Amino acid sequence: MLPQLLDPRPYLVDLPDPRRATQNKLHKLHDILMIVRCAVLSGVEDWVGMEAFAEEKEAWLRSFLDLPNGIPSHDTLSDVMGRIDPGAFQTAFTAWAMAALPSLAAEQVGVDGKAVRGSRDGANPAVHRVSAFAGQACWVLAQQAVAEKSHEMTAIPDLLALLDLHGAVVSADAMGCQRAIAQTIIDAGADYVLALKDNHPTLCEAVQLWLDTEVAHERLPVQERPSRKTMTGLRCGAMR
Repeated sequence: MLPQLLDPRPYLVDLPDPRRATQNKLHKLHDILMIVRCAVLSGVEDWVGMEAFAEEKEAWLRSFLDLPNGIPSHDTLSDVMGRIDPGAFQTAFTAWAMAALPSLAAEQVGVDGKAVRGSRDGANPAVHRVSAFAGQACWVLAQQAVAEKSHEMTAIPDLLALLDLHGAVVSADAMGCQRAIAQTIIDAGADYVLALKDNHPTLCEAVQLWLDTEVAHERLPVQERPSRKTMTGLRCGAMR
């Protein structure tokens, strides 16, 4: 199921404006948010580039934005976006993302954490985020920042709590192979596929013993992985 892209503006209407109501407040919050969104979706990664993008596309932007005082400067874009309440923005974004893909039934939802490129600032560590991604729809559903001096295991349950996972299959790497995370997924009415490695030595040994026993009694089909030599032969055959 592919997401049905909806107008995000109704989902941002209740987002608090961090600026005071003074005569220097020249640009509407919705205009700023939409300029940044459109620029990011167009591959722009810096504030100066966003201002240049908006100036180049001003006629198009005016077809759905007010822009009463023209295009905001890159300093205004940076300042306003940097002061928006991240929790409120996350709530609004998640509501929009879930409305675009209202049902996750039979959808594989991959959970993974990554460091944000370029977010390291001197002695300050890089920002680390955990994302939930709908594989078939190719749609990022939600993100959750990992708190300092913490790790993905504590952020994943908070991330999953944002989503209606009923009927979905949630997958995660070995970091997410935790009882609390598995129970969170079950309680949400979903199934899970969690990678198991030596970070749980007792469980890993028990599962390996069960697999070996099932294979020995021919109760479990075995899929042999092709060797490097076989794969090289396949490639050569395909080139002929």
